[in-house]
Amino acid sequence: MCGIVGYIGYREAWPIVLKGLKRLEYRGYDSAGIAVMNESGEHIYKKAGKVAVLEEFAQDQDKSGTIAMGHTRWATHGVPSDRNSHPHTSNNGKLSIIHNGIIENYATLKEELISRGHEFKSDTDTEVLIHLVEEIQKIENIDLLEAVRLALKEVIGAYAIVIMDQDHPDRLIVARKGSPMVIGVGQGEYFIASDATPIVEYTKNVIYLNDNEIALITKDDLLVKRLDNVVQTPLIQELQLKLEMLEKGGFDHFMLKEIYEQPRSIKDCMRGRIYPEEGKVQLGGIKEFAEKLKNIDRIIIVACGTSWHAGLVGEYLIEEYARIPVEVEYASEFRYRNPIITEKDVVIAISQSGETADTMAAIEMAKERGATIFGICNVAGASIPRLTHAGVYTHAGPEIGVASTKAFTAQVTVLTLMAFYMAQQKGTITTSKLIELLTELDHIPEKIQVALESNNLIKEVAEKIKDSTNCLFLGRGSGFPVALEGALKLKEISYIHAEGYPAAEMKHGPIALIDEEMPVVFIATQNSSYEKVISNIQEVKARKGKVIAIVTEGDTEVKKMADYCIEIPDANEAFLPLLATIPLQLLSYHIAVMRGCNVDQPRNLAKSVTVE
Repeated sequence: MCGIVGYIGYREAWPIVLKGLKRLEYRGYDSAGIAVMNESGEHIYKKAGKVAVLEEFAQDQDKSGTIAMGHTRWATHGVPSDRNSHPHTSNNGKLSIIHNGIIENYATLKEELISRGHEFKSDTDTEVLIHLVEEIQKIENIDLLEAVRLALKEVIGAYAIVIMDQDHPDRLIVARKGSPMVIGVGQGEYFIASDATPIVEYTKNVIYLNDNEIALITKDDLLVKRLDNVVQTPLIQELQLKLEMLEKGGFDHFMLKEIYEQPRSIKDCMRGRIYPEEGKVQLGGIKEFAEKLKNIDRIIIVACGTSWHAGLVGEYLIEEYARIPVEVEYASEFRYRNPIITEKDVVIAISQSGETADTMAAIEMAKERGATIFGICNVAGASIPRLTHAGVYTHAGPEIGVASTKAFTAQVTVLTLMAFYMAQQKGTITTSKLIELLTELDHIPEKIQVALESNNLIKEVAEKIKDSTNCLFLGRGSGFPVALEGALKLKEISYIHAEGYPAAEMKHGPIALIDEEMPVVFIATQNSSYEKVISNIQEVKARKGKVIAIVTEGDTEVKKMADYCIEIPDANEAFLPLLATIPLQLLSYHIAVMRGCNVDQPRNLAKSVTVE
């Protein structure tokens, strides 16, 4: 959730690290800090608030040096404050650390260190770790790399760390477990970051550090070893990320840009995977498991947040077309139950970042019990693709806005392809039907482009309901996950309380909330549930609720009842989630902007939840 940037080489380090922290602002944070080393020693600058506050604070300070590390913190242990901001230093002040993750046994370690004379200046678990490293180095009389290795064997939890040493100002030590870390490789320089976005403008060559690996980095060399002291040969990979993908491209916010990128991102997701004329789906990432898919007992989908909503759509599609039972689980709950999992099960793990802590833990548990694990992920080189047996990348491109938009529709697209692929393997769909569905799916990007043309109307609707304190989203069938996602988007970025429900469940409680002040958003497209949804709309109107309906182009029935209708192109029911989601994203966006909210960086949220 936090951000890490480091540099060691021949250039001035401060500008590189500062720009890197700005690139990582999308991850969500509440404070920022940078440590830079030069001939006069180490200089640490840190402040609660945005990176701009740190930049202004350090404006006239000594920031020279060719080695530095920076951090944006999302508070876990200790309130957001200057003193709890990273970097933190050891008891003797010679070592400093930045850290993503959580040290779960920090309290026990801290108590022991206090008994040995250590004094702490913050409330963080991170400061405890660097004090532990110092204590081990002193007791064992060993070099810093070995002290860090031994210290990490004593801690419980997740971490990505960078450590700087005043006695050796020509090196950095980095390590990871359960939290991402990427090392950019240059000529006479190395770049360190929690993801590739701060690195891409300097080098295309990167090393993704694996769990339980530790690295010693100088400007000319890199040594990687496991915590069991076995030296590793790191794999250098080429980044596919382009710098222009990280810019707003003329849009006011990244979120709006990413909403408008969906025709392209969905097309990229399908490219090379569907052959409409032949009625064929080809998914190379899971091809070797084609035979297994014919005989599996069930599929378990594990995910969090928006990815969980995508999983619910996948449940409808896989059961409808492949006739395989599907269960959709919150990874954060699944990992702490004692679920019944066998080698006949397939677990599909969905994560935009590929680093979601709860989803990774769920994967590990399911693997231990013999299940086959597929991953659906957007970030090449992330942890989840490396943990799973097979999987499919969404190819949505980097998503900077915290509230997921194009990543959601790309996940739904992949799940749609997987449903058709499994149906193809099991013979539960005819070739003629598959030709029909794939032909229509091939045109979905164009229909999404049409749906985006309702932007001005949606802005007018947003103006009418922007001051609401509550909002209800209702849908049936695969429209229900769309309702959940619409409610989540609204509450995430506008801070309006919103709930998504199956429309039929309205009478079992939520109808008590409806009055003339309550906007109710219906997914009311012409599908198998259309007549039932009309009845639900009438129930809301009878109680003077404001109805905003997402309807099929040319609809006349709902228009007689609803206060506002937003049209989307007609499409097969299988593709309703892809189209109906678009106006809900735009509605949330415009409401948030009108309320003066920080759309790309909503309060308290982070893009990638890498801690529990």
